[in-house]
Amino acid sequence: MGRTVVILALGSRGDVQPCLALGRGLNRQGDVVRVIASRRYHGLITQAGLEFHSLTLDPAEIIASPQGQELLAGGRSAGRFIRGIHRILQPLMARMLSEVETGVEGADLILTPSLGLLGLHLSQYLEVPYAFIHFQPSHPSGEFPHPLLPAARLLGAFGNRLSFYAVDLACWLVCRGAVNTWRREKLGLPPMSPLGPFRHARSAPVLCAFSPVVVPRPNDWGANVHLTGYWFHEEPSWTPSPDLLDFLDSGPPPVYVGFGSMSTGDCEATDRIVRAALRRAGLRGVLTGEPATSDDDVLVVGDVPHGWLFPRMAAVVHHGGAGTTAAALRAGVASLVCPFFGDQPYWAERVHRLGAGPKPLPARHLSVPLLTERLRAVAGNNGYAETARRLGRALNAEDGVAHACRALERLAIAR
Repeated sequence: MGRTVVILALGSRGDVQPCLALGRGLNRQGDVVRVIASRRYHGLITQAGLEFHSLTLDPAEIIASPQGQELLAGGRSAGRFIRGIHRILQPLMARMLSEVETGVEGADLILTPSLGLLGLHLSQYLEVPYAFIHFQPSHPSGEFPHPLLPAARLLGAFGNRLSFYAVDLACWLVCRGAVNTWRREKLGLPPMSPLGPFRHARSAPVLCAFSPVVVPRPNDWGANVHLTGYWFHEEPSWTPSPDLLDFLDSGPPPVYVGFGSMSTGDCEATDRIVRAALRRAGLRGVLTGEPATSDDDVLVVGDVPHGWLFPRMAAVVHHGGAGTTAAALRAGVASLVCPFFGDQPYWAERVHRLGAGPKPLPARHLSVPLLTERLRAVAGNNGYAETARRLGRALNAEDGVAHACRALERLAIAR
């Protein structure tokens, strides 16, 4: 008989979909999988054949809020990012922790992001194993810095490794009060000291849901860290609209421009910049937004699976979320990344360094001249296109879900 595996998916759709891919893989080997996520993903999760437990926390609403817009304005500053996350989550923490506690009832295995080290606390409460899920390289290494602290590389291997501990400690300290209250009053566990969790968490299994083709495995990661490859969730029931098919057939491949759940603060101004830059670059475009605003050279679409759309594009312009970056690389098309905050500048840099796209254009610097220049580069450079195709072939040859399932099976056997 299979296990009950609970996956905590706290982020946006780009974080939820890989969890669905992993959940379906675990389902196929006989496990029952429950996903704890925002209620906006209820249909997506149940259509994948997985159990759903609702969180009132909604990442899209947070990003659209004044606090979320302030967070986006912080750019690459790790300190502002962590403080902003704290201000947003602090009033929501008690309710979220209560909902998570209910959602893990009956679990035999818990898979969580590193936020607040929730997997550790829930594992101690239920006396079951846990593993962390990383969508970016967040496990300490001397070979590169934490994605939120890129400047630490100036201090060499020591600075690189220290950056991971600094980010982890900062994140723990901002939520320690709420988590320790929860441990004491709800879980019946003693509170943890400022450094207490890390003695336990550093040896915990880690599933890195990205590819060694994109992020080569550091030599100093231990056997507990599994660099599995990406987890791609397919949506076989989806069919394109006639308008989309007609547009794709009516001219050369267009450029996709979309920033996921990110917001520039003035969406109308951003839309004008994008359309003007596409016209100047002589390119057709597929944008996300209100379909009624389409014109002859720009088709505006709603929710279209990236796995279907991106391979049909001449290039992709996106915000650099881990999931969108993975989808663009897998599609084998060049990318222009316009990062907003968090780990997005890291993925933007990786795409550029891999040779799959031009120098990133931060979202706060979007203008018609700069975007026009980058659009011409991403759509017209055969070097970017060939590198992207090579990376796409390599990613399509991987099976990250199978690798992750094998790692979790070994975890069960070891226990």
